[in-house]
Amino acid sequence: MTVHGLRHTHSSILFSMGASIKDVQARLGHTDIQTTMNIYAHVKKEEKKDTADKFAKFMEN
Repeated sequence: MTVHGLRHTHSSILFSMGASIKDVQARLGHTDIQTTMNIYAHVKKEEKKDTADKFAKFMEN
């Protein structure tokens, strides 16, 4: 694994554990939060489904 790959994995784990974008930004040493958001913040399939399920549940009420 490359160093860049390790950074991606590290940030993915942090996000999956509930770390905020600001926490990950600081951890990775980014001065611009857009770098963190555009390169390291990814939405996983499970998260997309969870969001869709939450919306569907909201619409049922």
